[in-house]
Amino acid sequence: MNKIANYFKESYIELQEKVTWPTWTVLQQSTVIVLVATVIITALVWVMDFSSNQFLKLIYSLFK
Repeated sequence: MNKIANYFKESYIELQEKVTWPTWTVLQQSTVIVLVATVIITALVWVMDFSSNQFLKLIYSLFK
């Protein structure tokens, strides 16, 4: 039980003294970058899905 308590105590000390937390401005900038990248990747996946769907419909229509 002492090991578990020691682990939590050392983790708390590490979070307070050794971790560098981002400033509010840096955090906002990082969030915007992640959101923009997510939207771009989502759009790319949608375009690939839509185009492959249309291509497969064309292929299937040739064999009807």
